[in-house]
Amino acid sequence: MSGVIPYVVRRALTALPTIAIFACFVFLLQKLLPGDPVLAMAGEDRDPATIAALRLQYHLDDPLPLQFLHWAKGALAGDLGESLRNHDTVIHLIAQKLPVTIELALLSTLFSLLIGIPAGILAAAKKGSVWDNLARGVALWGVSIPTFWFGIVLIIIVSVNLQWLPASGYASIAEDPWQNIRTMILPAFVLGNAQAGILMRHTRSSMLEVLRQDYVRTARAKGLSEMRVVMAHAFRNALGPLVTVTAVLLGQLLAGAVLTEQVFSIPGFGKMLVDAVFNRDYAVVQGVALCTGVGFIVLNLLADIAQLLLNPRLRAS
Repeated sequence: MSGVIPYVVRRALTALPTIAIFACFVFLLQKLLPGDPVLAMAGEDRDPATIAALRLQYHLDDPLPLQFLHWAKGALAGDLGESLRNHDTVIHLIAQKLPVTIELALLSTLFSLLIGIPAGILAAAKKGSVWDNLARGVALWGVSIPTFWFGIVLIIIVSVNLQWLPASGYASIAEDPWQNIRTMILPAFVLGNAQAGILMRHTRSSMLEVLRQDYVRTARAKGLSEMRVVMAHAFRNALGPLVTVTAVLLGQLLAGAVLTEQVFSIPGFGKMLVDAVFNRDYAVVQGVALCTGVGFIVLNLLADIAQLLLNPRLRAS
């Protein structure tokens, strides 16, 4: 463990400039959006005195670098501005919506792990067989199918025809855990199905590479069962790349659950972002983009640390 802490410190210091550069892009891209937020804040009357006061309050007449410094200073202090639509703070809106999307992303990742990893292991262990072709076909289907279309099909079959699960809506896990599970199963399965195909292909590729190694042949020569060779020797050493892929997929789910949340009417991060774009709620757009990017960077950092803990050779280097 002696090499873990210095590595974590180095990676964290490397992540800081990345976050700073990403924050610059978020701020600059917001400036490219059409419309003037001050006009929306001023209301229908658009009194010139009110407009001038708002521009002065939000430093919009300052040079662009100064505007960025004011915004970055507020972001570091936890102040991401105020929503133009409901006059609530952006940080409070994020605190309300982010747990919903995190729950959806975690459940989706669970589905993808339960489907993708066993299918990938089976495909690698039975390379060239019917099982291998079937697993690759299912993976191709999962990657190719549009999530919004698959979601609508499941709603028609499972919710409308069979009436097993609700078609849309959301219930808080704190208020009604059972209803929360019932409302989240379908959207989580839709997202997890797409990610499972990607995870299966990476699992198969990683397992095939490990199964060709000398220590695997040695384990077989010792008379160990194929199940023990595959699971105890091969899969354990194939875990490193899979951790990174899973972290990337989880980050994509946090950022890319927009269509699924729209189809199933889930009040999460993605739906809030879409509503903010349509309402020209620029502060919310900036806050959501910033939090998503920082979350993605943190997940990659955690994946690197997990790889270090799983692979003793990395700790020795």
